[in-house]
Amino acid sequence: MAIRIIIANNYTIVTEGIKAVLKRIAPDIITTGEASNGNQALKLAKKSPVDVYVLDITMPSLNGIDTAIRLLRENKTAKIIFISMHNNESMIEKALQTGAKGYLLKENIVNEIAKAIYAVHRGGYYLDPSISNIMIDKLIGESKNKIKSETGRGKLTTKEREIVQLIAEGMANKEIARELKISINTVHTHRNNIANKLNIHKQTELVQYAFRENIIQL
Repeated sequence: MAIRIIIANNYTIVTEGIKAVLKRIAPDIITTGEASNGNQALKLAKKSPVDVYVLDITMPSLNGIDTAIRLLRENKTAKIIFISMHNNESMIEKALQTGAKGYLLKENIVNEIAKAIYAVHRGGYYLDPSISNIMIDKLIGESKNKIKSETGRGKLTTKEREIVQLIAEGMANKEIARELKISINTVHTHRNNIANKLNIHKQTELVQYAFRENIIQL
């Protein structure tokens, strides 16, 4: 039986590379949808859910981590694999706290992508071999409790995080309103709520917050 996947990555060459590898070594894994950002991935998932979602962490408009949070909110059984160039502990920890089951480094995609999809589709976890077993034990054990506690402390909603990302990407209020299909007044309301929650009232400080919280990456 074929395994259907959606690939979300803002670099076409990466998506095409993944598809080429799978076609060669795992023809039973079929790419039924491609997206260049998180919002497109969510639309595809809503229209036609698949077995496994392969999400790049760094994407415009809506990053992979917030995309995963929304996917799992709509479908608690969604199976997600992240691909990323980041191998630092904090990034991996934040990614797995979403409920995702896999994390691959881009440099190892060719060798690991099929194995990761098979493992996650079967209900298991798959982390890049360069990530130690100690890291696996630590991350899986702490993930759900930590993300719940963070949500309970009045952190930003997913919509507010999305707006923070767009602000950090340099969008003006009118552009944000157009991107999210909401009114400018609604954007102002969200920005005021963000400022009050974080006690951040300067755009430069908000951009720094976005980088610090991995809402956006260099």
